[in-house]
Amino acid sequence: MPTIARAALLTVFSASALTCAHATSKVQCEARSGAKSPAVVELFTSEGCSSCPPADRWLSTLNGQPELLPLAFHVNYWDRLGWQDRFATPANTARQHQIRNVQNGQYVYTPQVVLNGQDHRGWYRQSPGQVTNAARAALVTAPTLQLNRDGNRVTATVGPSADAASFAGYWAVLQDGLTSKVTRGENAGETLTHDHVVSLYQPVAAWSPRLAQQWQLSLPEGPQFDALRVAFIVTLPDLVHPVQAVVLSCKG
Repeated sequence: MPTIARAALLTVFSASALTCAHATSKVQCEARSGAKSPAVVELFTSEGCSSCPPADRWLSTLNGQPELLPLAFHVNYWDRLGWQDRFATPANTARQHQIRNVQNGQYVYTPQVVLNGQDHRGWYRQSPGQVTNAARAALVTAPTLQLNRDGNRVTATVGPSADAASFAGYWAVLQDGLTSKVTRGENAGETLTHDHVVSLYQPVAAWSPRLAQQWQLSLPEGPQFDALRVAFIVTLPDLVHPVQAVVLSCKG
């Protein structure tokens, strides 16, 4: 899929929530949770941070690992230092601050890796297998989770669970193979590549897990958006500690 500017993508996301007037494709696919929930690896990064490119490259080593779900959240607080990261959003930055609050941390920083809701500082020495082994098990039994895509609409169906009082969750729309030529700031002159970039982060309200729950997300329409990967992550009410996750990739 060709590189898409953050502003253009977010504009299209906003528009797609309002109208579906010109459908040009009808993508259909589904994905279901397996016997074991994948470990969720959240990288908080920025193109304006000189120590972040090695972390971006490390995250790409997790490609194709079904036992791991890597997510790259580009934050915007580096933008003021000379280079505006086109993938950074206030929502991504707010998520990092939320994690800091839940963890009782003193500050946010980049690059930061959060593994299943816990700060994970030894990432740079670890292979995908070592990351999987380092992940802490979910605190409650994982519910079933199914994602279905029909055209530009994705539905997440979360099964009931008797092992928790409440669940929360979030959508993450992902892009891979993105490239930027940086001309200013700490990485001036560098060409950076990114995978697992969170182009849209959208939390959903907490719910009671006694009954099955469905959530829906509208994606942009058009063939250039058919290959977008979409993840849904079920968490504890703090929105930080995952209990189940599925990523949907339609090959159209």
